Amino acid sequence: MHQDPAFERAYAVILAGGSGTRFWPLSRRKQPKQLLRLFGRTTLLEQAVARVRGFIPPRRIYVFTNELVRREVVRVLPSIPRTQIVAEPASRNTAPAIGLAAHEIMARDHDGLMVVLPSDHIILKAAAFRRALRTACRLAATQGRSVSLGLKPTRPDTGYGYVRLGALEARMGDHEVYQVEKFTEKPPLKVARRYLASGRYLWNGGMFVWRASTLLSNLERYMPEMARGLARIAAAGGVHATSTLRRLYPRFEKISIDYALMEKISGLSAVAADLGWSDVGSWAVAYELSPKDRKGNVKPENSLALDSRANMLVSSKKFVVTVGVRDLVVVETDDALLVCARERSQDVGRAVQELERRGLEDLL
Repeated sequence: MHQDPAFERAYAVILAGGSGTRFWPLSRRKQPKQLLRLFGRTTLLEQAVARVRGFIPPRRIYVFTNELVRREVVRVLPSIPRTQIVAEPASRNTAPAIGLAAHEIMARDHDGLMVVLPSDHIILKAAAFRRALRTACRLAATQGRSVSLGLKPTRPDTGYGYVRLGALEARMGDHEVYQVEKFTEKPPLKVARRYLASGRYLWNGGMFVWRASTLLSNLERYMPEMARGLARIAAAGGVHATSTLRRLYPRFEKISIDYALMEKISGLSAVAADLGWSDVGSWAVAYELSPKDRKGNVKPENSLALDSRANMLVSSKKFVVTVGVRDLVVVETDDALLVCARERSQDVGRAVQELERRGLEDLL
């Protein structure tokens, strides 16, 4: 593989520890969203790895997941060294995982770049993705610089975080690079519409690039207790120090990298990119991305949608019949059936929380 100079010291860190509760009942703790074949013949995780393998070799790709699914992740990613598929001993959101990854990379290359990517998103424009990452890596090679890949919004979506842009820093190839003024969490619809109209906001897709040393310096400044704990794990042998990792990791604050650092750090830039991106965050989004019949239904072959429009039907075994319904999501598995209004599919996660509250662990 010819090595692009921009990626010569780049390490991909693919975060695959989430559970994807809004895709229940198909998504479960032992089969989370990133391990589903929602689009195509491979899982979302396999697609995430395939997107970067052309310019970052497997020996420089890390996957962070959880203990429940590590064996399955190893199975579906045979090209990734097993020692680089790391099971977090406790769910602590993205900040501790990224910090742990930074120490692993620093141990191999003091000037190594981290390319942090989610495992469960869709990117339709692979060439544009590579070009955007090339620009981000060139920027982030400078110590102290952190770069977000910001997605150009196409609608006033309330399910995404937003990045407010400051001054235009540079034009690099076909990309505009901006200073970042603020990270904003998921806004109400009225505010999202205002963001879109202003032209000053990008979607936050959770894709970041920085030197591992830059990330660790920022953790030391803004999350000192976590930084000390991570340093102790690293000193004991990092991800290979199983007993130390199991003892210390669960003590970390459960916090995302957005809240831990991105809302606070200086030297933050955004590369504005059009990648054909979606976080596939709900059944409604999956519906939009899926092929439909003449009446707008997404359905398997073993189904009949009579006088029915704009429904999403998911069933691998049973023959599904709908009569005179519209805008529904119907998902059938061996032990559960979901029926919800398509516009309410973001709330499936709330239903999962209620199942957990009632102690229905077999359904989770």
